[in-house]
Amino acid sequence: MKEISVQELKKLIDDKHDFQLIDVREEYEFEESNMKGQLIPMGEVMENVDKISKDKQVIIHCRSGKRSATVINALESQHGFTNLYNLKGGILAYIEEVGL
Repeated sequence: MKEISVQELKKLIDDKHDFQLIDVREEYEFEESNMKGQLIPMGEVMENVDKISKDKQVIIHCRSGKRSATVINALESQHGFTNLYNLKGGILAYIEEVGL
């Protein structure tokens, strides 16, 4: 599985790179803090595969990186995605190292 560090993600944001950011946490977690990504809770990802780009880099994150890793493994094995990146450490690492 491909991973991206919080510093690499910050650079993509700063450089206005064209990518998709997907948050697979629950709605209440998203409301508490978010990185302005698209919310698709883990339990709803498979019903919303059509909302995930196959044409550009897609970064998927959760709280710590575990749920997003599970989602990526499922999308790669069941739907053939090759453009997915897991945010190492999730939003917790992003808040700690970069801030919101």
